[in-house]
Amino acid sequence: MNVREAIKLSFAMPDQICRNYLADLKDSDLLVRPVPAANHIAWQLGHLIAAEHMFADALCPGVSPPLPAGFAERHNKTTASSDDPKAFLKKDEYLKLYDEVRAGTFKALDTVKETDFDKPGPEKFREYCPTVASVFLMQPSHWLMHAGQWSVVRRKLGKPPLF
Repeated sequence: MNVREAIKLSFAMPDQICRNYLADLKDSDLLVRPVPAANHIAWQLGHLIAAEHMFADALCPGVSPPLPAGFAERHNKTTASSDDPKAFLKKDEYLKLYDEVRAGTFKALDTVKETDFDKPGPEKFREYCPTVASVFLMQPSHWLMHAGQWSVVRRKLGKPPLF
C-alpha cells in the first residue's frame, strides 16, 4: 500500500459512520441542537463540505468542482446560530455536495505526486497541517469529530445507537 492508498483508506470509516448517522434523519432533524449553544447538523454539514473543498482547492486549485455561489458564506461562524430552515439545504442536497466534494478531494489526491506528500502544506494551514499528506488526512478526522456530535442529536431524537 502506498501513501495515496492509505490516505484514501482513512476516509472509509468516517464516511461510513457519517452516512449511517444521517441515513434515517429527516430534513427537520438536521436543525436539532443537542444543547442550545451547539451547532446543528445542517450547519455542520455545510461547514464540513466547505472546509473539505477549501483544503482540496488549496492543494490543487480548480480540481474540485465549485461550490454553489454563497455556500461557504452560508455555513461560516456567523451563521452557526441560525435556526431558519430556509437558510440551509435539504439533506439530499447536502449529500449530493458531499459526494461531489469528496470526488474532488480524491481527484486532488490522485494528482499529487507520491514524492510531494512530505512537502510543506499551504502556509495558512501549516500550524495544524504541516505537510501535504496531513492536509488530506485532516479531512476524515474532521468529519469524524463532527459525527460524534451527531450521535448525541440522534439520541435526543430517540434514534438507536448505531455503533
